[in-house]
Amino acid sequence: MKNTVREPRQERSIEKKNKIIRAGYELFSEVGYYGTNTVEIAKRAGVSTGIVYGYFADKRDILIVALEIYIDKVSAPIIKLMDRVHAPIKINELAEKAVDAVISAHRDNAKMHATLHSLAATDEAVNARFIELESRMTEELSARLTDLGFGGEHMLEKVHFCMNLVQSFAHEYVFDNHDYIDYDVLRSLVCRAMTELFTVKNAKITE
Repeated sequence: MKNTVREPRQERSIEKKNKIIRAGYELFSEVGYYGTNTVEIAKRAGVSTGIVYGYFADKRDILIVALEIYIDKVSAPIIKLMDRVHAPIKINELAEKAVDAVISAHRDNAKMHATLHSLAATDEAVNARFIELESRMTEELSARLTDLGFGGEHMLEKVHFCMNLVQSFAHEYVFDNHDYIDYDVLRSLVCRAMTELFTVKNAKITE
């Protein structure tokens, strides 16, 4: 994901660059990537188009930075949740908190989510970054759960499966909203599946 972003050193220049990034993030969220241009980004940021090009080669460079901001926003809730967890734990309660955290992250960043995931289908760099995120989260969550006393075989596969299960539910809950679905029931089914998958006989874990 190579880009040509220039890193300013003076505080005033850093603030200008941050304004451009914020403006880009907002516009990509509101009207999508293809509906946004550098002139509009400059106007939203309150700077000239020339200043935008002084820091970024094009709007794609701004998108790549915005992508990293989005990734931080959607991954932080789960990372913080797992950092706060200490044994002994109730796996069913952890599953419920994880589902709620992912739903909130999707809801709070719904517009940017739609923009970036639509680009992932055609943009190899964006898609690769999402795959990298998925791999990192799978490895970090597997390691954390092992530290909490879960262990067992096929931890990476279990975590990867649960991540996809929760992501799918969050997408359904936030974006799809089918009339025939009882979302309380569906949430319970998701949490039950996760609980059963990670239920092990271990003195540190209460079920």
